[in-house]
Amino acid sequence: MSTAHPARRRDGAATREAILAAAVVEFTEHGYAGAGVRQIAERAGVTAMMINRYFGSKEGLFAQAVDRAFAPPTVVGDERTGLAGTIAHTLAERTAFGSERLDPFLLLLRSAPDPEAADIVRQGVETHVGARLAGLLGGSDADVRAQLALALVAGTWLLRSVVGTTALVTADDGRLAALLADMLEPVIREAGGASVPGSGPDGTVG
Repeated sequence: MSTAHPARRRDGAATREAILAAAVVEFTEHGYAGAGVRQIAERAGVTAMMINRYFGSKEGLFAQAVDRAFAPPTVVGDERTGLAGTIAHTLAERTAFGSERLDPFLLLLRSAPDPEAADIVRQGVETHVGARLAGLLGGSDADVRAQLALALVAGTWLLRSVVGTTALVTADDGRLAALLADMLEPVIREAGGASVPGSGPDGTVG
């Protein structure tokens, strides 16, 4: 009589989660074009066929990975009060030397140039951080103002954390945050209207 134990059934939810977590890492490190399904499968401890089973294709997996990476707040939070100052302070802090890297920005930078990935990345930005910021701003042209603010955020991150321009790398975080708040304030403030409550021109909360 055999004493072999029956193979334990694989937890489908856990398998899907392992694949998605591995995909976020691979796409962030190598971009859409450079991340291979085989490498993602190896990192997740599954076969490439399992990826097709759960996500249909590499493109489908990438779309889910973008949602996973862009959904959590990183620089733009959920509070409207003191918005310009909060974004500026968080950005200065998160781009300082030795700080934890901002993976969503790396994923965007390394994947957006690929035609197959560009539309998915755009949707990720607009659906998550773009929509969240526009909702906080309100008023006329909220979407445009939100995207302009994000352009400043992304550009600062790129030059300070990736390119490493001397002036931005060596800038005092507090001074940089104040300058960023001054630049963000006119975009965050609706034309002809008042500032977002609690957001002063120096980025302080009053």
